[in-house]
Amino acid sequence: MRRTFAPWADPQAKPLIRVDNVTKRFGDAVAVDHLTLDIFEGEFFCLLGPSGCGKTTLMRMLAGFEYPTEGVITLAGQSLEGVPPYRRPVNMMFQSYALFPHMSVEKNIAFGLKQDGLPKPEIADRVGEMLRLVQLEKLAKRYPSQLSGGQRQRVALARALAKRPKVLLLDEPLGALDKKLREETQFELMDIQHELGMTFVVVTHDQEEAMTMADRIAVMDHGRIVQVADPGEIYEQPKTRFIAEFVGDVNILEGHVMGQENGLWRVKTASAETPLTIDDPDEVLHSGQAVAIAVRPEKMTIQREKPGPEAVNVLTGEVWDIGYLGDWTVYRIKLATGEILRVSRANVSRFVESPIDWDEQVYVTFEPGAAVILAE
Repeated sequence: MRRTFAPWADPQAKPLIRVDNVTKRFGDAVAVDHLTLDIFEGEFFCLLGPSGCGKTTLMRMLAGFEYPTEGVITLAGQSLEGVPPYRRPVNMMFQSYALFPHMSVEKNIAFGLKQDGLPKPEIADRVGEMLRLVQLEKLAKRYPSQLSGGQRQRVALARALAKRPKVLLLDEPLGALDKKLREETQFELMDIQHELGMTFVVVTHDQEEAMTMADRIAVMDHGRIVQVADPGEIYEQPKTRFIAEFVGDVNILEGHVMGQENGLWRVKTASAETPLTIDDPDEVLHSGQAVAIAVRPEKMTIQREKPGPEAVNVLTGEVWDIGYLGDWTVYRIKLATGEILRVSRANVSRFVESPIDWDEQVYVTFEPGAAVILAE
């Protein structure tokens, strides 16, 4: 289902949320700068970017805690201008969870429903449904102080979902969890979102979190959206150097375009003895243009033996550092120019005969299609 979900690719599909040329200023500071964005019903959408890029401000405008200085935000075709938070079909799960310490789990979940004046039987049914959804039935009578961080996170999620909003906003929802629990919860959130068919909008600065959960990611920088795409495209085809460096690890090689040969770009760089050969048909370049070549560490190979004369994209260096990560080993290779490359090798075998060691001279290669040319 997730693989076939792509309403943004349908020109007839209407977005659930439309952010139209929105700007938000705080005095002289511009937090969100003429931003336009569409989010579709049933989408797990992620706003990704460094601290201060404007992603949380945009989410607060969706929630109604802030209002645009300029521009319009619409939800299901209705303008949200002047609509207070409690009148919007939107709920927000805060990073701190904001649970009531004097209320039990079930009373925390029921709080918003009671405020809305729902009948007691319906409240009981809805609370029971949410407890089952987040697998906390046995902890219904406990108080927040008696729960682990992961359990408190589930209570906050259940409370936010209980009112059945059209859109659930999640502000750094997994930031307080340890790494292992955070990874497990990512998949649980995906399952819950898919089961409910609800629209989730999550704010995070964690690239791995965004790549795992989102149908699409909007990468933000200085109040603007730099690229909106699915995780695979963001990682494999970044539009700018900022995105390539922010999302995942990457090696950047500076050079100048020499021209094309057999449909492949030839790029002269000080990092290699011979020009690099790059297969990137999407780029329109001219001879002499300064460019950056982006190559992910796992797309490079490392070996002791000098490659044959038919090999392309060969760089020579010395092993500077080695990091063993269990499933991967990361090599930091120092080139003659002083540049440091990161090369990742999967540990597919428990034992490796004569492994590459510190201070060895090695050769690093990559295929023409493994790199992306960044003109910006």
